[in-house]
Amino acid sequence: MERDYPLEKVRNIGIIAHIDAGKTTTSERVLFYTGVTHKIGEVHEGEAVMDWMEQEQERGITITSAATTCFWTPTYAKGDATKKHRFNLIDTPGHIDFTIEVKRSLRVLDGAVVVFDGVAGVEPQSETNWRYADDGNVPRICLINKLDRTGASFERSFQSILNRLTKDAVRMHIPIGEEDKLLGVVDLLEMKGYHFDGERGEKVVEVPIPENMKADAEKYHNELIEKIVEQDEDLMNEYLEGKIPSLEVLKKTLRKAVIANKIVPVMAGSALKNKGIQLTLDAVVDYLPSPLDIPAPKGIDPNTNEEITREVSDKAPLAALAFKIASDPYVGQLVFFRVYSGTLESGSYVFNATKNKKERIGRILRMHANEREEVKKVFAGEIAAAVGLKDATTSDTFCDEDHPIILERIIAPDSVISMRIEPKTKADQEKMGMALSRLVAEDPTFRVKTDPETLETIISGMGELHLDVMVERMKREFGVEANVGKPQVAYRETILGNAEAEGKYIKQSGGKGQYGHVRIRMKPLDKTVDVEELPKNTKRNKENTFEFINSIKGGVIPQEFIPAVEKGLREAMDRGVLAGFPMVDLSIELYDGSYHDVDSSEIAFKVAASMAFQEATKHAKAVILEPIMKVEVVMPEKFMGDISGHLSSRRGQIESMEDRGMNKVVKATVPLSEMFGYVTSLRSMTEGRGMSTMEFSHYAVVPNNVATTIIESRK
Repeated sequence: MERDYPLEKVRNIGIIAHIDAGKTTTSERVLFYTGVTHKIGEVHEGEAVMDWMEQEQERGITITSAATTCFWTPTYAKGDATKKHRFNLIDTPGHIDFTIEVKRSLRVLDGAVVVFDGVAGVEPQSETNWRYADDGNVPRICLINKLDRTGASFERSFQSILNRLTKDAVRMHIPIGEEDKLLGVVDLLEMKGYHFDGERGEKVVEVPIPENMKADAEKYHNELIEKIVEQDEDLMNEYLEGKIPSLEVLKKTLRKAVIANKIVPVMAGSALKNKGIQLTLDAVVDYLPSPLDIPAPKGIDPNTNEEITREVSDKAPLAALAFKIASDPYVGQLVFFRVYSGTLESGSYVFNATKNKKERIGRILRMHANEREEVKKVFAGEIAAAVGLKDATTSDTFCDEDHPIILERIIAPDSVISMRIEPKTKADQEKMGMALSRLVAEDPTFRVKTDPETLETIISGMGELHLDVMVERMKREFGVEANVGKPQVAYRETILGNAEAEGKYIKQSGGKGQYGHVRIRMKPLDKTVDVEELPKNTKRNKENTFEFINSIKGGVIPQEFIPAVEKGLREAMDRGVLAGFPMVDLSIELYDGSYHDVDSSEIAFKVAASMAFQEATKHAKAVILEPIMKVEVVMPEKFMGDISGHLSSRRGQIESMEDRGMNKVVKATVPLSEMFGYVTSLRSMTEGRGMSTMEFSHYAVVPNNVATTIIESRK
């Protein structure tokens, strides 16, 4: 079986945005114009193909990223089948509680279309998603959507991209009319106007640029040309001599610059009114990379720990990354994966390098949201889902056993909120364990643990909505009825000062005794240090919250006991000294100690390390940390004073106030513990006209009076 599409004609793209900017509506238009669907499903009617979960349709939001495959021939190719491209498209959620879906999708995508609300411009989650794309060096194009809405402004939204996201943004389109007078767009590179006729905007019609727009179009056209020729010295010199490069050369140069993240093209349109989407798809073909245009994937050889690179080719050894696990009611566990090199056949055996075990691939499916098409083989650069992999989890690498590689893992953000959960009946108890383990496998930001004192089950997640959705999924998908407690904040503990301590564990009770003796220095972790430059005797965990320095010289503690000391310290960190919350941001140096030839053991050194830890934290100014959220509230001007005062009364700090169309926007940072029930209060204070968004910002030290209350409540 041969590949049906050459690699250069494959585009792996994601649609990312803040909640309610119109991602799913845009995705539905893409499916319609590419011929995957013959009817456009509207989000507000609960009929969107990409929002296939019941809860998504009821709530009108995207909860889980949906993958689909579609095909597009650029409009300028006039139906030439040789110009047809394959898109592997992922529609991601916009709500901060489901941010892991964006993070892991961007990890396996080559490019992204970032959608913005034409009224609001850049919003908080737009910034978070942009940061994720920056982290992964993902090339992107922007679509300023909803330009048909009252209060929409392409120019204001474009300026917000320049001011808050990147100075490299450049206008590719400007809209012909705005709000209810939106008629089409002007393509500034080709200097042509376009209308979108027909019942669903399916006919792209070239029109003259309106007279009143010609001066602006000319000005922005020149800006665009200058931005492009700046990328190439020879072109720049020719341009300064008065030679304008051909359209073909300009497109080629712009493509290179977009792939190198030096230019971000900005399109205009309205997905709901079917305007501008086809030209955005053309831009995906013209400017976003194919799997061949991005750097070859790097990974670690598990046998030697050396970095290795894989060629993006069907002939290279297999390297594929599992980026998402999903439970499907019909086929069981689905493992979504991206093939970086090599090929994968259904029925074959694959080596899971992360777990160091072989597994058999049952079937391979190409997904169309929740519809499935079975395929026998997938090739380099493709995204698909596998059935039959029982032990696979997010971030696992599948490869050829003779050429092992472990690709870079997807790091999940820490959960910030917890609540207790208990089954309603004995029958529910058995089902709850299975349901929770399935949900944990699917979502790395959803965590489950048992309280060691009360033996209650505690679930943790990214926000109230996240936990609410998970409890609801347990009920609907697994038939588990459960009682839940009030949401609890995920506090942490840390230290502000330095301390030294000694831990000595000696036990003699006839026969072989126990002997462990360590001396440690403890100080706050300096995160500004470049991890690459740390000395060889220093270890840091991936989350960058704990550093262990082994300064033992002359064998005062034998080398085989050092890992036990580190393990003892790590376990002691799980229960803080003030209120039992996990401790973070510690640097601990093991600098001295002693051992006994006969009585010393790993367990003795582990206990000694734990004793030294407890002693040191007593003298190192331990404090409690709480999650601080970035909050943005949009409301009519008359409620501005009330809302600002209300946020301040919740220990909030107002950072800015600005206008957005007819509304006012207040941006503040507020402790998460003060934000429970805020949406209900906001609605009642603003006659239902206020809206708020919230996302995690950072951890900060809790004020003394609040810390005392927290400690008392834990006793």
